[in-house]
Amino acid sequence: MHVYASGYFCASFYGINMHQYIYVLLFSTVHVLAAESYFAKVDGAPPTKIAVIGAGIGGTATAHFLRQHFGPEVRIDVFEKNSVGGRLATVTVNHQDYESGGSIIHSLNLHMQDFVQQLGLKYRKSVAGKTAVFNGEEFILSESDWYLLDLFRLWWRYGISFIRLQMWVEEIMEKFMRIYKYQAHGYAFSSVEELLHSLGGSGFINMTRRSLSESLLELGVSQRFIDEVIAPIMRVNYGQNISIPAFVGAVSLAGAQTNLWAVEGGNKLVCSGLLKLAKANLIQSQVTTIQLQSKGDYHQYELTYNSQNEKTMEVYDIVVVATPLQQNVESGISFQGFETDLPEMPGSYHKTVASIVHGYLNCSFFGFPDPKLFPFSSVLTRDTHGVFFNSAASICPVNITSGFRRKQPQEAGVYKVFSPKPLEKNELKTLFKSYYSVQVTEWLAYPQYGSTQGLPPVVLHDGLYYLNGIEWAASAMEMSSVAAKNIALLAYHRWNRQVEMIDQKDLMHKVKTEL
Repeated sequence: MHVYASGYFCASFYGINMHQYIYVLLFSTVHVLAAESYFAKVDGAPPTKIAVIGAGIGGTATAHFLRQHFGPEVRIDVFEKNSVGGRLATVTVNHQDYESGGSIIHSLNLHMQDFVQQLGLKYRKSVAGKTAVFNGEEFILSESDWYLLDLFRLWWRYGISFIRLQMWVEEIMEKFMRIYKYQAHGYAFSSVEELLHSLGGSGFINMTRRSLSESLLELGVSQRFIDEVIAPIMRVNYGQNISIPAFVGAVSLAGAQTNLWAVEGGNKLVCSGLLKLAKANLIQSQVTTIQLQSKGDYHQYELTYNSQNEKTMEVYDIVVVATPLQQNVESGISFQGFETDLPEMPGSYHKTVASIVHGYLNCSFFGFPDPKLFPFSSVLTRDTHGVFFNSAASICPVNITSGFRRKQPQEAGVYKVFSPKPLEKNELKTLFKSYYSVQVTEWLAYPQYGSTQGLPPVVLHDGLYYLNGIEWAASAMEMSSVAAKNIALLAYHRWNRQVEMIDQKDLMHKVKTEL
């Protein structure tokens, strides 16, 4: 399951009298600094200070990659007003921690794998469990203990739809994997469209504009398979239906495979580890203003943020915004001093609710009066009348000992329930015979796909970058990591005027000839 983290807004002001005088002095100093940095850039010197706003997986990975490319001398400040990790978060139940946010990572997510290895983290031990699809009255599809039996059931009910689907997803993932070669050779892209086009041509671009259902029907996948298998996966992974774009649907389906993993101790450890690896300064404050300061063709950015109940201003050569800027997220950031308005971020983020419940599952609701006979650890649902939740799953703690076993349904266990809105008391009593605790997290977890046809920009201004636009192609930890690497490369090449490393065509041929 695939949840993931958040962003935010406010306003800034300057006082009067002595405060105005201080501001004039500060403003003058800014222009002196801007002039010095302008000449430094012409001389080929590296930037002095870089700011990253947001300490989720995207922001912390960006800090890490910026350090790799710009070297040890540049100062990197990472701003985060909440907890490091963003949409990677845990909650505590009975002295054990459980993932409440982004939970799984695919085996082909090479950046995430590399982070874990560099940080000396461990892969969490997997605990087997079976999944079923519930339509509000009965289970219409379920896993058994025998793989061949499951394949036979799929074939009997859906024909070769699942084979067509598997081949389609594998083809898309094979093309997407090209990004690692391109980035290893230092190539960067100035927009999400350029990045996607380099991987899959116009086909990938079209997949961000066509619905998943339309694409699968054209592929020859049956409507029944789409309704009973694909739709429940979209509900658990993105809280949305089969009208979402085909590209994000393919990413979601790749995340429904069996070769998945997580980090021992919690996925958020990757974020805190990357900050340390980058030797970045964590500033736990809300950035309220990004103000452009220009000197000829060179620009710097004055950030205003709250520090110990006082407004502090700092000037940076490069700024990366790694938190959503859509209006319904309320990032708290205002942009000032730009001659032309920055492009508005279209669309909105989708709200999904994660409820971590410690209690006894009501197996009778699913048609199993005897809980000892209930065989499933995860229940996905169809969007039918009376079904008030997207999924319910027995979850394991982020630290699993060698003797750990999953709680049986007749025992009190910890369950994660995804729903479009907070569960009411009668709904909790429907799902659980009784419960000890309920911890609710409301996430603006991922884009509301279909709320816009466009993809947000990467370059907001010279030296000012936006990371989260890639989520509108697909939202996942690895997608944010790919965007982080791309922005670090893009910022480096633009700073050093290495235009031949940006938006190059026919990269597969270029990469082969460079080997």
